[in-house]
Amino acid sequence: MPLRGRSALRRIATRGAAMTVGGAMAVISLGAAPAVQAAPSATAALRWAPCDDPAKPGAECATLSVPVDWAYPDGPRLDLAVARRKATDHGARVGSMVFGPGGPGDSGVAMVVGRISRFSPEVRRRFDIVSFDPRGVGGSNPVTCSGDLLAERPSPELKSQADFDATMAYNRRLRADCRARTGPVFDHLDTAQTVRDLDALRAALGERKLTFHGSSYGTLLGAQYAETYPRRVRAMVLESVMDHSVPTTREFLRSEAASAEDSFQEFVKWCDGAADCALHGRDVRAVWQGLLARAGRGELEDPAKPGTPLSSSDLVNKIAFRKFYEADYAGLATAIAGMDASKPLPASPTSTAPLHPATPVFCSDWRLPVRGYQEYASLVATMDMTAPDLPYLLPIHMAAACLGAPTANPQHRLDAHGAPPILLSNALHDPATGYPWAVSVARQLGRSGVLLTYEGRGHGSVTSGPCMEDAVDSYLTDLTVPPRGTSCPAVPS
Repeated sequence: MPLRGRSALRRIATRGAAMTVGGAMAVISLGAAPAVQAAPSATAALRWAPCDDPAKPGAECATLSVPVDWAYPDGPRLDLAVARRKATDHGARVGSMVFGPGGPGDSGVAMVVGRISRFSPEVRRRFDIVSFDPRGVGGSNPVTCSGDLLAERPSPELKSQADFDATMAYNRRLRADCRARTGPVFDHLDTAQTVRDLDALRAALGERKLTFHGSSYGTLLGAQYAETYPRRVRAMVLESVMDHSVPTTREFLRSEAASAEDSFQEFVKWCDGAADCALHGRDVRAVWQGLLARAGRGELEDPAKPGTPLSSSDLVNKIAFRKFYEADYAGLATAIAGMDASKPLPASPTSTAPLHPATPVFCSDWRLPVRGYQEYASLVATMDMTAPDLPYLLPIHMAAACLGAPTANPQHRLDAHGAPPILLSNALHDPATGYPWAVSVARQLGRSGVLLTYEGRGHGSVTSGPCMEDAVDSYLTDLTVPPRGTSCPAVPS
């Protein structure tokens, strides 16, 4: 599987000079010069205009035409939605920095238009901040599926081989529906294709080399770009790092469960020592287990939808896990205390929220085979043993949703030989991309991988205090790499 993954990535990237030149020329409309080596002006390549959001002025939007399938550059095309905000100090401008959004399913355009404060003042001062909606997302030919069919998604709490077979059949129906509604791009959503989109964007911006900041799922895009085009990287930050070398379904689910349970244990530890915790002095785990039991009986009210029962799965993923992302332990304690004090609803059936339509992006990048119900039950047992406080975490939902799906870009170990130093940033207690993943990816990058450790909690770390922010800013602007083994203290939340 690793060799097949790498060969697929290389095949898309290097299927002859004619493909590379022809595909890129179609994107940026150059003359006979090889497009990937040229440095066209941004105005010639992208037609910028103010984004359609008067409440948040200053952002510019454009579209970039790319092939639906990079293996056939003269075939059907799609338009990628792109946005930028220019450097606030033009005289100190370094160039463009492209942000790779997470998810999968996050909109890079929405980040640039509405959440520019996510980047440090120094990065905003020195770089044009550019991002895009990856293919299949937002304004870039989004995956579209029947809302009614999405709402019929079977629960991942499978109880028999019949449930397993029904999930496989549902997945086939959903894929056929989404493919028909989405169009040809549905079969070309994998990150290896998006790597080529990213390189087309680099060329269209007039950048000889790429400056990139990828977050969460965006780190997969960055790492595979560095692997495919190691000598076209100027600087690259991978924040909250995904390890695409995890070889098996069991190891993927176990590692994800371990990261989430670590965050739960950190929450309990914090609450035991924080006088302002709404559960201080109580047995936090016992209160939580009581809520899980009430949710399982359909007696727990959804705080966001009064009168509606909250499933145990949604209690874990929509309430706890989201607070772990932000390291908002005080907010989680308050939410738990409020639900614990609420009156039980009359017992009623619950349903699990439908998955995001961008799930096919994940399925095209992760081969997570399950041979039948018995293996599935064993995988669930592994997760429950690893994360006893967090049953039916989102990763098992994803594994169930990908049953039977083809995988164009399966897991493999990185080989980015020839890349410059790449800065990896990860919190010690990240609920979604655990610290061991960042350690693994840094090792795969070898001499190119430099891991910057944030000794705190949460998903995302580059602006978590002055130590982290200064290290990342110096690397991006001046290519100053922090010493190996550098760590930064946690900042109070």
